[in-house]
Amino acid sequence: MTRPVSIRRDLVQIALFAGAMALFALFTRSGVLLNFATMALYGCLMAQAWNLLGGFGGQFSFGHALFFGTGAYVQAIAQVTGGINPWLALPLAIGAAAAVGLFVGALSFRYGLKGSYFALVTLAFAEVFRILSLSVSFTGGGVGLMVPLREGAANLQFADRRGYLALVLVLAVLALLVTCWLRHSRFGAWLQAVRDNEDAARAIGVDPFRVKLGAIGLSGAFMGAAGAFYVQVFQYLDPAIAFGPHTSVEALVAAIVGGLGTLWGPVLGAVVLHALGDLTRNLFGQLPGINMIIYGVVLIVIVMFAPRGLMGMGASVRALWRQSRG
Repeated sequence: MTRPVSIRRDLVQIALFAGAMALFALFTRSGVLLNFATMALYGCLMAQAWNLLGGFGGQFSFGHALFFGTGAYVQAIAQVTGGINPWLALPLAIGAAAAVGLFVGALSFRYGLKGSYFALVTLAFAEVFRILSLSVSFTGGGVGLMVPLREGAANLQFADRRGYLALVLVLAVLALLVTCWLRHSRFGAWLQAVRDNEDAARAIGVDPFRVKLGAIGLSGAFMGAAGAFYVQVFQYLDPAIAFGPHTSVEALVAAIVGGLGTLWGPVLGAVVLHALGDLTRNLFGQLPGINMIIYGVVLIVIVMFAPRGLMGMGASVRALWRQSRG
């Protein structure tokens, strides 16, 4: 009886979160608050995508910008070159990012790459894609692509910030639902078994290759959705934005700071990081690299004093207290 109750609790929490955010969008008049909520949910989407693979699967990636950039470029190219409606381009972008994830996973997991080797492979693929996007014409090369402005919900471009908030809220809630499914499904149990001990999981009949391949496909899909959303909001994309390290760092730091392998950890981590980012911008202005410095400091503090992230801080504080008394 415990398992259905926990699923119901998670689903109720997700529904309350979605309802609260919808009410916030309806009744908030402050553009600053709407912008903060939109970008925090955008960060939550990226963190949750990374958490699906790194938190539940134990496969740490340093190159998740690979999937972000793939989704972003497919979304932009479909509109600029193909003349495809953005609503139709969105599933294409998500599918392309998932396909790239499956491709990278098939190469990496087939040869048993994991740990630091897998992290470096994903970083290398992101850099390869960045160089390729600089070299070909259909990506705009180093100049980049500018998505044409065609306001209206039919073109996935909203005059009101609430439209973008609603769109990213739907994507973030879908990511939360997939995470909830991983927490309570057989596939999620297999994935966590592979994370904890791959040889033991194989001994009980789990196929680590297929399980990890499924995880990287899901992770790539949601990261690609974040890239497509970015293009619709900012309407410009170049190789440095698409495949640069900043996106990968933001996704992994938010997930680690909030709490790996948890439902709400990436949400909490994304909100904290965006709040810190806005605070530092107000204090220091547009100082180049200040966000990366803040992310690094926060990550070091969390790893040293709260290895379970903010969601597990209570347990970490109790453990430190017992050690100090001992």
